[in-house]
Formats: sequence, C-alpha cells, structure tokens
Amino acid sequence: MLAIATAQFMVALDTTIVNVALPHIQQALGLSGSGLEWVVNAYAVTFGGVLLIGGRAGDLLGRRRVFAGGLLLFSAASLAGGLASSQAWLLAARAVQGTGAAITAPAALALIATTFPEGRPRNRAMGVYSATSAAGGTIGLLAGGLLSTYASWRWVLYVNVPIGVAVALAVPLVLAEAPRQRGRFGLPGAIAGAGGVAALVYGLSAAAASPDGTSHWSDRKVIASLTAAAVLLGAFALIQARSQQPLVPARLLRDGDRCAAYLIMVCAATAMSAVFFFLTVFQEEVWGYSPLRTGGSYLPMTAAVLTASGASARLVTRVATRPLLLVGAAAATGGLYWLSRLSEHGSYAGAVLGPTLVVGWGLGLLSVPLSLTALSRVRDSDSGVASSLLSAGQQVGGSIGLAVLGTLAWTAAAGRAGTRVTGTATRAGRRAGPDGQLPAAIYQHALATGFGRAFLAAAAIMVVALAIAVIRIPAARGTSPGAGSRHRRRGRGWTRWRRKWSRAGAVPPRHSRPSATRRGSSRERSRARHRKTVKGRIPRLSCNHEWWDGGRLRQLRRAAGLG
Repeated sequence: MLAIATAQFMVALDTTIVNVALPHIQQALGLSGSGLEWVVNAYAVTFGGVLLIGGRAGDLLGRRRVFAGGLLLFSAASLAGGLASSQAWLLAARAVQGTGAAITAPAALALIATTFPEGRPRNRAMGVYSATSAAGGTIGLLAGGLLSTYASWRWVLYVNVPIGVAVALAVPLVLAEAPRQRGRFGLPGAIAGAGGVAALVYGLSAAAASPDGTSHWSDRKVIASLTAAAVLLGAFALIQARSQQPLVPARLLRDGDRCAAYLIMVCAATAMSAVFFFLTVFQEEVWGYSPLRTGGSYLPMTAAVLTASGASARLVTRVATRPLLLVGAAAATGGLYWLSRLSEHGSYAGAVLGPTLVVGWGLGLLSVPLSLTALSRVRDSDSGVASSLLSAGQQVGGSIGLAVLGTLAWTAAAGRAGTRVTGTATRAGRRAGPDGQLPAAIYQHALATGFGRAFLAAAAIMVVALAIAVIRIPAARGTSPGAGSRHRRRGRGWTRWRRKWSRAGAVPPRHSRPSATRRGSSRERSRARHRKTVKGRIPRLSCNHEWWDGGRLRQLRRAAGLG
C-alpha cells in the first residue's frame, strides 16, 4: 500500500507544484502568455486524453507492469522538463509527463481494488489513498513556493525523479501481478475516446475568461475544440456500442450507483477547483501573501482532509456510504457558502481558516465512499477502466470549474470594477482615465466580489451533488459498498447460536434464535415458513444448509431414531 500511496501522492503533487513556479519559469525561459498557459494545458490535455487508454492497458497488459512503466515514464519526463532550455522542450516534456500520470493514476486505484478484498481492508486502503491524494495537491502549493524561492524552478520537476524511480523499483517486490485479461484495445475507439476527452479539456481550459473580464467562449479555437470533442465522443459511443470488446464496457455504466458516484466526482472536482485557484489568487493579490505563505495557509485544510478520510474509512463499514456522502456534500456546500462572504477587509483567521476546515472535512468524507462505490461489484477485468472513469471525471470536472467559474468570477469582477470606477469619477466631477489603471481599493473589492460569486456558484454545484446522493445512492445498509453483505454480518450470530446449542447437546428451539437473525432476508423467511418438523423437534434440514453441517445433522437424526 505504501508504494501505491506514494505514487498517487507524486501525481497529485505535480498538479499544483508547477503552478506556483509559473512566474519563475516565464522569466527564465522567456515564455509568452500563451506559452505559459500551455505549460499547464499540455499536462492537463494529455492527462485527460490518455486516462481511458491507461486504465484499459492495466487490465490487458498487467496492472503491476503498467503501473511501474507509468512511473518510469513520468520520472523521465520530469527529468527532461527540469533540463529544458526552450519553450518547445518544456512543453513536450509536460505532455509526456501527463501521459505517464494518466497511465499511473488508474493503475494505482485498480491495484487497490484487486489487492484488497471488499470490507475493512479495502476501506482502510481507500482511506490512505484518498488522504494522500488530497495531501499531495495541497502540499504541492507549499513545496512549490519553497523550491521556487530557495532553490530553482527546475526542482519542482526534479523532485519527482527520485520518488518515481524508487517506487518503480520497489513495485515488483511489494505488489503481486494480477493475471492478464484477454482482449484488445480497439484502436478506433481508443483514438476517438482519447481525442474527445483531450479536445474537451483543452476547449474548457481555453474558454475561461481573462482577468480583465473578456470571455473566450466565442473564440474560434474554443468553438472548434468543443465541436470536435462532441463529434469524437459521439463517434466513441457508436464504436463502443458496436464493438465486441469495447474500451469502456457497457456493464460498468448500467450500475446506477456507479454512475451516480462518477457524477458526484465531477461536481466535487468542479467545485473544489474554485477553492484552490481563486483563494490562491485572492490571498496573493489582495492580501499580499507570498507563494510560501499561501501554501502554508492550506495546511489546516490538509489536516482536516486527512482526519476526515481516516474517519470515513472507519465509519463506512458501520454506517455505509450514503450517510457519509450526504454529510460530506452538505459540509462542502456550507464551507463554500461561507467562503462566498470573503471580503478584502477580512483576515485569514476570520474569513479563510474556518471555511477551509469545513470544506476539507467534507472533501475527506466524500473521497472514500466515492471510490468504494465506483469500484464496488466490478470485475477484476474491468477495474482499470472503472478507475480511469473516476479519474477522468475528476479531470474533466476541474476543467469545467476553471472554465465556467472562472468566466463568472472574472466577468463579475470586471463589471464591479467598472461600476466603482464610474461612480468614483462621477462623484469627483471627471471621467475615468483611459489608461485602464484601477485604484488598489477598487481592484481588491472587485476581486472579492467576483470570487465570492464563484464560491457561491460552487456551493450550488455541491447542492447538485447532494441531490444526486439523495436520489441515486441506496439507503439500504446491506447493499452499500464497504458495509459488507447482510449474509456476512449475520454469520457470526448464527455461529454463536449454533455453538451454544451444540455444547448443550440439545436442539435449539425456534424462539431462541437472535432477533436480527429471525428477521432475516426474504429468502431466509421463506425457508423458515416451509421447514417441517419431525419427532423430537428435529428440523428436517438439508445437509448443505448454511448453518448446519452434514455430520452434526446425521448425529441428531440418529439420536432421534430416524436413521
């Protein structure tokens, strides 16, 4: 489990550690604004596009082999990116790095599903996995500030190399290889699926509004990307429907609980992207925080996520997944609504600490039940694809969040700034200057207003996630992932009841059965109604009955003179 958790921590770390170093990268390599944007987009596009192929590769080629290969590819690309001396070199390395992450992430989750059986072992493993994922993204902000300030921007990429190589070398020693599954990739479907997801991620990333409030949804490249995404994903669906060995088997999407988990993951990723992006910009632009101090401000939230993930892994066996999903979604909604009241005159202790703790607690409660529900009742041959769908939902959700919420935030901020400038100029008896420069107070108030709208919209998205959990996730404890089956929970009661009467050498009367056992399932009640009795109140039970073994039954029948 340590190898899987470390690999996931490294992948999550890289999603945020590079963002902090972007100004240093731009200064060192002389990147333009569009080139700097592609440092992030090259990774996101390839990561989202290759996820489905990476998940299926683990099912067909062996998850341990694919997991180790993805780690080595990710480490090699990180080394190449750290050595980059030009824009093209760095962008190519980032694209290969995203490919390695797309291979590693679903293989890690699938290894948990195939290595740990359902119940407490898998719940604990999912708790560790979810905690390291959340911690990696938050610690990346702090580590990026430290390395960029006291070392060099190149170390935000170099740091992955020793971790990835060490884990890849340890994988054959600590993880067993699962048997390969027969099948093939289906090249047309793989190309259509990868291209569709990549075009969708790129189109959403390019559609986000600029800080001056300019919307890019009508840009040609955005329209072309989203149109291509729709066409390719439609072709992917047709190819999958006709294929004998589809990349995404239809049986995975027939499960309503699993589809609900995917939708909740998309909603949660969409809403949580607002926390990290807008809160980081607000603290640095309005409150004047350094990157290092901004990263340190997320440490309490990380502690809340770790604590909630551990508690969720323990509670899911007792209370099932639905209550945890409801409480987690409600907590995240409340924390985001609290953040929407952010003001330029507030302080970290009064305006940020409390909301981020609540959001972190809700995120931690959501992560474990979502993973368990997505991988529950999945065949070993499909665990890689099921894991990749969950990761794809997270990636697409983050892109939707930055596009939609970013457009809302920057548009509201620009509108508020224009209103305040016009009002100030009118009261002063002169027009606003044409140089576009805003007074600091007006600019800070505009950012607070725009980001508050984004946080409020994120809270509304989490309300949608809460509604999905209420409607689609089952309330029955016995059918919930992670809680164990009803038959398994009653096994201990039947065993104690049987041992008690076996030691006494008597036949247990009907009324002595435990109440939880007497209630039983409909199948057990049907058996009880149709059971007949013979002399000596010996029940006529079949030798393969679930709580009587054949030897004991024969002894009782001979004792009653029945032969």
